Amino acid sequence: MISLTRENDVFTLTMDAGENRWNTTFVRDIDKALDEVEASTGPAALVTRSTDQKFFSNGLDLAWMQAPDDHPEGGDQTVFGKEFMALMGRFITLPVPTICAINGHAFGAGFMVALCHDIRIMREDRGFMCANEMAIGFRIPSAELALFRHKLSGSAFYETVQFSRRWGGPDGKAAGVVQHTAPLDEIPVLAQQIAEQSAPLGANRELFGDQKQRLFGENSVLNLPHGAAHMLKNSGDFS
Repeated sequence: MISLTRENDVFTLTMDAGENRWNTTFVRDIDKALDEVEASTGPAALVTRSTDQKFFSNGLDLAWMQAPDDHPEGGDQTVFGKEFMALMGRFITLPVPTICAINGHAFGAGFMVALCHDIRIMREDRGFMCANEMAIGFRIPSAELALFRHKLSGSAFYETVQFSRRWGGPDGKAAGVVQHTAPLDEIPVLAQQIAEQSAPLGANRELFGDQKQRLFGENSVLNLPHGAAHMLKNSGDFS
């Protein structure tokens, strides 16, 4: 389901569960992978990718959400929201460069984890990223709104959360939602190149992580209660 490999200074976290839908087991497996990344020393960067050519991540595990007793492999549903949001907070403040290789659709939770990376590469010819809560009649949690507000420009943020806009590669790049686009077969190569180039910045974990948290002001990420990472890591405190 989740594997973590390392080539020189680059860790690659691979999601290999088809549509890569999120449940508690999925969250905990990724959290363990991040433990290994953070326990390392010296130059490092992380690439997150999917083996499915159509989907990067298609959001929540709806079958498990609707009938958890029928899908015990998904784990304890009662803790999912808290643990998922905390994982997003961990990603957004991870003290090494992070690169997301978005090879296909990234909806809902999949879009969130993509945004939590420092650099995003998206397939140029097909696939969309979308926060579709408004379109399907769900309320976006406050911590999720804080993440989108932190990572997106004002106009892109509004279109994303209020109108459930679907971002493809070219328009996503034009709006700054992703930094790079590439053909499907070139995404892994580009992700590896960017990771190798940025890995030396991760050698000083304390400095790299601290600056991530202060980049847009003390309230933007963690230090004060309305920062995105603080809200994600303490999502239960925000209705």
